[in-house]
Amino acid sequence: MILEVAVVVLFLFWAGTLAMFLAYIRAQRQIAVQQAEGDALRDQRIKDLSKRVDDYQSGNVRMGESLHELRAIVAPLPDKLAQLEQRDPSSLSFAQAARLVGMGASVDELTASCGLTQAEAELMRKMHKN
Repeated sequence: MILEVAVVVLFLFWAGTLAMFLAYIRAQRQIAVQQAEGDALRDQRIKDLSKRVDDYQSGNVRMGESLHELRAIVAPLPDKLAQLEQRDPSSLSFAQAARLVGMGASVDELTASCGLTQAEAELMRKMHKN
């Protein structure tokens, strides 16, 4: 009789252990599925971010090339401006006329000293008034 009770108790213990083991296995499978979904989502996000970084990098390269081209275009401009200002020494340039306006020169003085037309002198006076 004790032996039969011990066998029944051991069987119940074994069945409970088996049920707990199967529940543990199911939980582990669910966790593995969730991790796989999370990994797939993370991998997709990494691909998207990598593409965005590549786009930004290529944009920066194009911008750098454009800046380099602009620098090549703009670099000689100060020399060209100086040449234009010094091209005709008998007449003053617009920059010099602007300086005269800043010092208070009238329209008549601008036309006389800079060789500007009346309309140009009035425009210079309006643009560069203090």
